[in-house]
Amino acid sequence: MKPVNKILLFILFATFGFLQGCKKYTEVAPVSQYSIADAFSDPSNAFNALIGVYDELQGDNGYGIRISMYYPYDSDEAIVSGNIDNGRRGIGRYQLLLTNAELANPFRQLYRGIEKANLCIEQIPLMKQYTAGTDAEKKELRRLHGEALVLRAQFYQELIKNWGDVPAPMIPAYKQADLYIPASDRDETYDKILADLATAKDLLPWRTEAGPRNERITKAVAMALRARIALLRGGFSLRSSGQMERKADYIKFYQIAKDECEALMARRDQHTLNPSYEDVWRKVTSFVYDPSGEIIFEVGAGGGNGNSDSRMGNYDGPNLSNASRFGAGGGGIVILPNYFYAFDSVDTRRDVTITHYQVTSSTNIKSQRRLGEMNTGKYRRDWRVPLLPGTVLNVGYNWAVIRFSDVLLMYAEAVNEINNGPTPAAIAAYEEVRRRAYGANANRIGVTPTDKTGFFNAIVNERFLEFGHEGIRKFDLLRWNLLSAKLAEARANIQLIRDRKPPYDRVPQYIYWRNNGEEIQFFAGATAPANAQPFWRPTQIPNPATGWTRTDWAQYLTTNVIDGKQLWQGMASFFVPGKSELFPFDQATISAYQGKLKQNPGY
Repeated sequence: MKPVNKILLFILFATFGFLQGCKKYTEVAPVSQYSIADAFSDPSNAFNALIGVYDELQGDNGYGIRISMYYPYDSDEAIVSGNIDNGRRGIGRYQLLLTNAELANPFRQLYRGIEKANLCIEQIPLMKQYTAGTDAEKKELRRLHGEALVLRAQFYQELIKNWGDVPAPMIPAYKQADLYIPASDRDETYDKILADLATAKDLLPWRTEAGPRNERITKAVAMALRARIALLRGGFSLRSSGQMERKADYIKFYQIAKDECEALMARRDQHTLNPSYEDVWRKVTSFVYDPSGEIIFEVGAGGGNGNSDSRMGNYDGPNLSNASRFGAGGGGIVILPNYFYAFDSVDTRRDVTITHYQVTSSTNIKSQRRLGEMNTGKYRRDWRVPLLPGTVLNVGYNWAVIRFSDVLLMYAEAVNEINNGPTPAAIAAYEEVRRRAYGANANRIGVTPTDKTGFFNAIVNERFLEFGHEGIRKFDLLRWNLLSAKLAEARANIQLIRDRKPPYDRVPQYIYWRNNGEEIQFFAGATAPANAQPFWRPTQIPNPATGWTRTDWAQYLTTNVIDGKQLWQGMASFFVPGKSELFPFDQATISAYQGKLKQNPGY
């Protein structure tokens, strides 16, 4: 799927009379001689200006890799691969130095997006066509205005999730008396963008009115993101006190989330669940439109470069060698053993979210990976249609920002909190997601808890399983104030798996497998069905063993180390409660603000 027509930008910002004054702040180079009046002279030019805002979602410093695949780790689902450095692994292990460039560049790109959005938000309603144009012109400009409001909210959401209180300019730089303004209280910023999203809803069309693609913002995007941001606003976050706190008025934000989700759930003609979890991701990786509209919004990628494309399928996904027909890639994110074993054996999400194979031969034969070195699967390169050969870095995959299953689970969570327990409608929304995951085995979903605590814990677990490698888990745990506890729980469970102690006492020490064509066939026991998997059976040894390959499973956890520590000790090893829940501001930013920007706690 390609980005919003990916129109080559002809705008703009150097000649707007402000960039020389804010060059250090935004690091935007002059690219045009167009004035503000030129850029917003007619709807087509205004559209091109808006594409400039979308453009700041993309590329290596946006959702192409860093915001989507560096910032959400380490969590209790996965870690970044390799030993610590002053880069992505420093972020993953929570050893965050002020000189880490992976902090500085996305931070600046998010503010470039805000600056461009501020111009559109200011200028588009001032255009004469906004109030005196044809009906078509007025409709188009209101849509562009709404899109700019939503994009600004999305940029601010990322800044607040990662840095907490941040400077929050709501007017263009050329109107600011001082470009280096102090940080705003995050609650005030959240309140402003929640109000913006409420405004945007009325300006935007539904998906069926706007065209079938989901790379441009629609009414449903504004609603779904408003629900997500309301839950962040109503959740816990690290404050200047060094404590995780939630404001006393949090319940009204759960009500906002409930209302937005409820309204979206009433419009199944616009968005609903794809009946197949795997098909959601097969369509993403094959550039095929999904008529169910489950993915409500995704960041468009294209162009084959680090400014506008993505690295999904190159950085993440299964490990693939350049010798394979799929080309090289994968392996950048390692799935944790506790996450693999969080799934029921019949949960179809496991083998979509997690890949337990690699391809290292020119004949494209898959080989089995060991427990503790498996990778992600939703954006796997070997699913791409058409295939890309060689060492192509930019695979062209769009990043899914929010899906309809998130709407269902946010609704269930919000209702549970508001009503002090789940209603039948909340239980039905939760079970809809779960039944889809279990497919033909839906009778095995278990009994849904009906008390508040039990249902909340079920939601925590279901979101864990549903949104693996979608950049959601870490931030869910933060808003619930559970990140530190869940990291500790993951470490404990990995050690139990290694030692094969209850409830993991049936995990095999070794597994045996062989190839059936290019695919892997497991040996699960002499009486097991031909397609059975061995992962919940004590080691089964074929007799004779000739032709089978033995691979360490739980055994590998005795030797698998990162940063000189065994896996469960090395993951998130520098996490410090009361500090690591937020990133620090990088040193260059702190210096530029000359004391006006307070560093986050503990740095």
